[in-house]
Amino acid sequence: MTDHLHHTLYDGRRVAFRYTHGAQDSGGPCLVFLPGYMSDMSGSKATALFAEAQEKGRACLLLDYSGCGLSDGDFAEGMLSGWRDEVLALVASYTRGPLLLVGSSMGGWLMLLVAEHLKHRLAGLIGIAPAPDFTRWGYTEEQRAALAAGETIFEPNPYGPEPTPTYAKFFADAECHLRLESGIAITCPVRLLHGKADADVPWEVSLKLKAALRSDDVQVTLIEDGDHRLSRPADIAALKAIVAEFYG
Repeated sequence: MTDHLHHTLYDGRRVAFRYTHGAQDSGGPCLVFLPGYMSDMSGSKATALFAEAQEKGRACLLLDYSGCGLSDGDFAEGMLSGWRDEVLALVASYTRGPLLLVGSSMGGWLMLLVAEHLKHRLAGLIGIAPAPDFTRWGYTEEQRAALAAGETIFEPNPYGPEPTPTYAKFFADAECHLRLESGIAITCPVRLLHGKADADVPWEVSLKLKAALRSDDVQVTLIEDGDHRLSRPADIAALKAIVAEFYG
């Protein structure tokens, strides 16, 4: 991927992104894709949506969080609050008009935090196997205690040879952004796509998220044999069909 740019934040963080502004007469929102934990904008879902946006003349923004992909920084320093601020800075600097936020896995949690700051601009939210509050339900009590004590934990990584780390700094920050136990003051249309064969994020999390949202227009689509990544051609086609709903 060679057509990326960099944006420097007020504190010197340098974040990589891709942006296509779309045709001025195309209408519809700017799609902003938020990748998952230790993921980046080169993933199959992100690139498929970006290519479709280019083809159809829609605005679309992809990014790598600091410490990920082509962005500068150390992943061990990454936090939801910092990554939220990076998304907000890019949105403010490069987009205009309504927004369609699309969050994958942890990006589905981050999507909620970003949306709370952009309520006046939201056309809708799309969560792909969204994982809000995973520091509560995704770890054992022993792991949570270790993280709370300042330790780093490592878990097997089904997608690569190196184990997946969770750092105490990320954990402490994330515990300040729990959303499922109380009402989420987001009222725009929301679509949630989840595989029932997801071994990483139980599909019931999407149902809990639906119940927590104050929007009266939330739809959950369950893919019977879908895994966590939802990256098969049929899965991406299902995602594109949901995106299309927001463009009339």
